[in-house]
Amino acid sequence: MTHRTVRIAMNGVTGRMGYRQHLVRSILAIREEGGIDLGDGTVIQPEPVLVGRREHALRALAERHGLDPSAVSTDLDEVFADDSVTVYFDAQVTLAREEAIRKAIAAGKHVYTEKPTATGLEGALELARLARDAGIRHGVVQDKLFLPGLLKLKRLIDGGFFGEILSVRGEFGYWVFEGDWQPAQRPSWNYRAEDGGGIVVDMFPHWEYVLHELFGRVETVQALATTHIPQRWDEQGKPYSATADDAAYGVFQLAGGAVAQINSSWSVRVNRDELVEFQVDGTHGSAVAGLRNCRVQHRSATPKPVWNPDLPVTEPFRDQWQEVPGNGEFDNGFKAQWELFLRHVVAGEPYSWDLLAGARGVQLAELGLRSSAEGRRLDVPELTL
Repeated sequence: MTHRTVRIAMNGVTGRMGYRQHLVRSILAIREEGGIDLGDGTVIQPEPVLVGRREHALRALAERHGLDPSAVSTDLDEVFADDSVTVYFDAQVTLAREEAIRKAIAAGKHVYTEKPTATGLEGALELARLARDAGIRHGVVQDKLFLPGLLKLKRLIDGGFFGEILSVRGEFGYWVFEGDWQPAQRPSWNYRAEDGGGIVVDMFPHWEYVLHELFGRVETVQALATTHIPQRWDEQGKPYSATADDAAYGVFQLAGGAVAQINSSWSVRVNRDELVEFQVDGTHGSAVAGLRNCRVQHRSATPKPVWNPDLPVTEPFRDQWQEVPGNGEFDNGFKAQWELFLRHVVAGEPYSWDLLAGARGVQLAELGLRSSAEGRRLDVPELTL
């Protein structure tokens, strides 16, 4: 058995998502399982190099997880000059991401990054061009495609369960506390436009790849973005003006004719089974998929409700749906995509979620904000390099 060590500069792992999902539940989990077996006698063994601005926080993480104390750096340029580091991963705040990825590409590092990949479409496309010209391998996190609920939904689509798909309705969100009498669950920069915050730039890239991969390319967008909560309190308990949108209501026309409507909000209280749910309606059947679960109703088992506001509802509508079985084990979605990307880097296996795919997400967010500002529907041009 040949062990192939891949050293990964991981920038932004002191943040919640970078630490929990990418470092602990992905890279460290892969190491604990013995690496990634390619099936040809080669095992990929990822080795993280923790990068960031707060050295004490990075060293604390390294000590907590038994990592080499020397694999910690606050000097990104020094890390890029290290030939033993072959992959750069970015989970920083959005405003810092584009410049760091440019440097990584210039240093010949393979790039794997959170989204959005840049603050604007022009920058996102330029990163994709630079990566193509440099001949490096590059990928963008598109984690929701690997959620158990959406994997079950894809199985239904691939099996022809829906017939012709007519519409997709998505509900995402939860109440993020303002920070005055209870601490907020999200960092304060998320609610300042000047710091790269806003739910459109955060969530529309997700909706782009979910719609694109499962139902068809987004051809038009009409959105309304708003700030429902105008004042919040930061991590030090100081009040600040929320200048970024905290809710967005979007309508997307898809290639093939289906229409998607997705509401995204950090100012909504949850009255659904999961924090995100997608209802898909087709001529032969419907499904409701969340993070983990998926329920279906075939046309042969569809009841015939009758509208009568004078009588109480007697039908248990939710009970009339059937749960889709897992038929297998589902791994952590972030970890599953990391494994695919590392196989792509080492063995050249196919991988389609690249920086151009990331640019599509930036494009949809940019057009969504513009649609909201102009109050009209906008076409979404197909992107090429």
